[in-house]
Amino acid sequence: MVDATIDVIDRGGLECDLNYLIEGNTLGSHDTPNPDTEYVKIPVPNFVINHPEGIILWDTGSHHDAANGHWPEGLVQAFYPYDAHEHRLDDDLEEAGYSIEEIDYVFQSHLHLDHAGGLEFFDGTDTPIFVHEEELKFAYYSAKSDEGSAAYVLDDFDHDLNWTVLHRDRETHFEGVEFIRLPGHTPGLTGTMVHLPDESVVFAGDELYQTENYVDETPLGAGLLWSHRHWFQSLNLLKELERRHDAEIVYGHDPEQFAEIKDGWRR
Repeated sequence: MVDATIDVIDRGGLECDLNYLIEGNTLGSHDTPNPDTEYVKIPVPNFVINHPEGIILWDTGSHHDAANGHWPEGLVQAFYPYDAHEHRLDDDLEEAGYSIEEIDYVFQSHLHLDHAGGLEFFDGTDTPIFVHEEELKFAYYSAKSDEGSAAYVLDDFDHDLNWTVLHRDRETHFEGVEFIRLPGHTPGLTGTMVHLPDESVVFAGDELYQTENYVDETPLGAGLLWSHRHWFQSLNLLKELERRHDAEIVYGHDPEQFAEIKDGWRR
């Protein structure tokens, strides 16, 4: 348990087909062979954990020039970052009462384009950047070849960064905070469990996009899983953590839950 507070940082949003988030959300039938898909807006949240041992920034969101050449056009069309230009990381942190210079640590759940776009603000600094070994390797493998995942943008993470590489499936580097690898969406996706004085919170990142992924156990869709088998194993681990710790599970991009948690966790 740790006497920490957690702020929710609104990093803008994306527009996309819900089939990306929920497998088989819209399917054709004999009588309706070409149904309309659900095109939705989803939030891109980051978190600031104000911990006695330092201020931890959890993920860095989309790059502010995502729609203006930083992302390849195909990815812009798939996950349209409609307001990224209004959400520079430094400005969003300042609005929440923080500055880039006040961030002592950065934790990257993974390095996809809507999660690692603010790492450039830590280029050339000594700020430790936590990321799992499997994620770092897969990100470079994907960005430097035609294999892996197309959702990595090399310019997001190929900086002079002070990488602090996680190697195990579960690691504790701060009191009351545990980093937990949740492979499935990517090989090295890693969530975080924080034991606050009154409750435990698990940030699942993109292991879970929305409620349907968790409650209905519907996988992510449209090729956004590195491994279905690993995804289900990680899902079961999250359900075990919820049972064991009576923990609140926080999804990666759920508009309704985002509205509920926007005030953060404070005593």
